[in-house]
Amino acid sequence: MASDVSRIDLTVAVATMNRPSALARCMSAILMGQALPAEIVIVDQSTQTETADLVTAAGWDRIVPLRYVRQPHRGLAASRNAAVAHASQPIVVFTDDDCVPDEGWLTAIVAGFDGAEKPDAVTGRVLPLGPERPGFYAVSTRASRVRAVYRGRSLPWAVGSGGNSAVKREWLDRVGGFDERLGAGSPGFSAEDLDVFYRLLRAGATVRYEPDAIVFHERQDGARRLASRPSYGFGMGAFCALWTRRHDAYAGWMLARWCFDRSRALLTACVRRRWRRVREELLMLRGAACGIAYGLTRTS
Repeated sequence: MASDVSRIDLTVAVATMNRPSALARCMSAILMGQALPAEIVIVDQSTQTETADLVTAAGWDRIVPLRYVRQPHRGLAASRNAAVAHASQPIVVFTDDDCVPDEGWLTAIVAGFDGAEKPDAVTGRVLPLGPERPGFYAVSTRASRVRAVYRGRSLPWAVGSGGNSAVKREWLDRVGGFDERLGAGSPGFSAEDLDVFYRLLRAGATVRYEPDAIVFHERQDGARRLASRPSYGFGMGAFCALWTRRHDAYAGWMLARWCFDRSRALLTACVRRRWRRVREELLMLRGAACGIAYGLTRTS
């Protein structure tokens, strides 16, 4: 690692669980970047000790200040909140162990914050990791090369992805952090990122999508992708229903819009006889129905 690499006043937060090899790959990419963060916070929810052993042996703390947080409480939202609680910098940048940031990732995020809009949060592109392979599918992609600025009533799933997002800590504190009822490993299964984007926008924040800030996301095999579709739908339904319970009419409209889009995709897949896509859309819609019931009845 060159000694003249610039340091940026932000915290990179990496969520990990039972994937030490993936974490090593992610950390290697961060540390080989064009710029280094002021600190890295790794929040580990693993059920084994291999990840802790890796962090101890890898020597990453000799390159950049590192805080390792072992967290027994499960859930991606809980991991994000723990990282924010341990962060010392004014901006927290979030990614996950199955992501590989591009070498210019942090530089582009800083450029995004320096934009004329003076945003309070920045998101970026999420592209599939590695070449295409039969039976493996891209997930959670954000491929647009067009910069965009979001304010007020914007669809949160257009804003970006939680695995490539950066938020000013003061704004995270203002909106109460991540909702731990949502996200992977929680009863709500997913959508913790959509929820926090929505709350930021609702509170008056400006979010900039910066396409030069790139993270590559691990592909999923067919079985894993199918298994994740109900969870994705559940989270979407739960997120919108939780806000609808608070008499937020826009959340109800968002849910109707999402269900319409999914139903249209289902019809298109049927017409084109893309039976795998038909199954995926049905699984998402079924998950959304269960998520709506969860969101409308959940009290805590």
